[in-house]
Amino acid sequence: MSEPGSTLPTHDIADDIKALQLDSAAEDTVMDNTEDWKPDTNGEDTVMANTEDQKPDVAVNHEKMVRDDRKPDAVLNPDKTDGGKEKESIPPDDLDHDDDQKKRHLNVVFIGHVDAGKSTIGGQILYLSGQVDERTIQKYEKEAKDKSRESWYMAYIMDTNEEERVKGKTVEVGRAHFETETTRFTILDAPGHKSYVPNMISGASQADIGVLVISARKGEFETGYERGGQTREHVQLAKTLGVSKLLVVVNKMDEPTVKWSKERFDEIESKMGSFLKSSGYNVKKDVQFLPISGLVGTNMKTRVDKSVCSWWNGPCLFDALDGIEVPPRDPQGPFRMTIIDKFKDMGTVVMGKIESGTVREGETLLVMPNKVQVKVLAIFIDENKVRRAGPGENLRVRLSGIEEEDIIGGFILSSFARPVPAVSEFVAHLSILELLDNAIFCAGYKAILHIHAVVEECEIVELTQQIDPKTRKRLKKKPLFVKKGAFVECRVQVNNLICIEKYADFPQLGRFTLRSEGKTVAVGKVTELTTSEGA
Repeated sequence: MSEPGSTLPTHDIADDIKALQLDSAAEDTVMDNTEDWKPDTNGEDTVMANTEDQKPDVAVNHEKMVRDDRKPDAVLNPDKTDGGKEKESIPPDDLDHDDDQKKRHLNVVFIGHVDAGKSTIGGQILYLSGQVDERTIQKYEKEAKDKSRESWYMAYIMDTNEEERVKGKTVEVGRAHFETETTRFTILDAPGHKSYVPNMISGASQADIGVLVISARKGEFETGYERGGQTREHVQLAKTLGVSKLLVVVNKMDEPTVKWSKERFDEIESKMGSFLKSSGYNVKKDVQFLPISGLVGTNMKTRVDKSVCSWWNGPCLFDALDGIEVPPRDPQGPFRMTIIDKFKDMGTVVMGKIESGTVREGETLLVMPNKVQVKVLAIFIDENKVRRAGPGENLRVRLSGIEEEDIIGGFILSSFARPVPAVSEFVAHLSILELLDNAIFCAGYKAILHIHAVVEECEIVELTQQIDPKTRKRLKKKPLFVKKGAFVECRVQVNNLICIEKYADFPQLGRFTLRSEGKTVAVGKVTELTTSEGA
């Protein structure tokens, strides 16, 4: 469901978010008779993007995630699949990779305030990694100049539709791929404008790591950071959605008002460091700051020259991305793949990301919650056909036994032996961030639930217990209502069956946000499932 613009309050946000999200061992608090409140950010909560046709002159699987008017990608044509790539591997071997080590795969979401330079950085990464040729860049330069938008040409690599190019704003989440020596990356370019926060949630929910882009230009950082700016909301949502590792990229350092100033960089690092800590990040362990210029590519693939920036001794962007460590995933767990999109291509093809387990060609699975038994006919990772794939991989899976119209986004391709639960009601712990017009939060409150790829209207049917925000202990008196800043246990009901898991069992499918009228009103985690029709 599409929603209007959204902002988060600046007051009391620090304590609200910290209590729900903080995953630093030094700051953990165990509630009396409850699970730890803070969502575990294992970096596994990603779901693959929806796609449309890739540009013929861009040598990369670069798509836009769209809900309508989609077309099957040419990469799904088995005639274009090199048989040498059909090795049984997780992930598949690269043809030019000589040793036995297989590259890991990470999904990287680019977040931040509008006009911070996210799409430009994404385009520059593709150019520097050889995914876009010089002829294409020259074409985009001419196109941007014709629109009197000379500095936008790199963003055109990521922003492929005309509306985005005319407005200079990313609307849908752009998707592209690049590789370094050790890692295969999927770029998720999230929109920065407050009107498209639901799309940003979709992108962040798919990410293993985040790149927070901040403009160093005088006035632009302040606009994004102060009340109403999307820098704050993006950070808080990313933490809630499980993005545990952040690279904070201070962009536009070459701008005339900055000129690679160490003082400006230190000012931004100081302010953002404090805010990131209050939002639940362990700044020393999980956050790294670095200066770049996305437009010209300085300090991206190679370290900035001392003649340009004498004070920087840290890594460049590519090295920093390569150096990020995320927790290992379990390929032996029950299979779970959240379905983001579907289309017909010699059968029914579904798209998504494996959250747990391994899928093999020829295997029998269930599409939940409608409990349809299907058989896996083919598996595609990017442009490669493979025989099996493990957790963390973005896939297209061709199925038999189900029609395209019987699948919607948010369904889960699940293990037949251990299917995912399907429920219409669940118990959750909530942290109330903001209520519109000083409203109260009580039974009957309605909002939009965002949990993995599911977007459903929900209703709070009962407040079961309130939890003291200081002691984290349950209060004896059952609350009739709560206000902003409260922590509460409640029962949540949705109209349709949805596939979710308890947070303690499966963090990726158990953390969620509630939004109303374009604002994020609460974040929470699923603690108990009721009316389950799954396992």
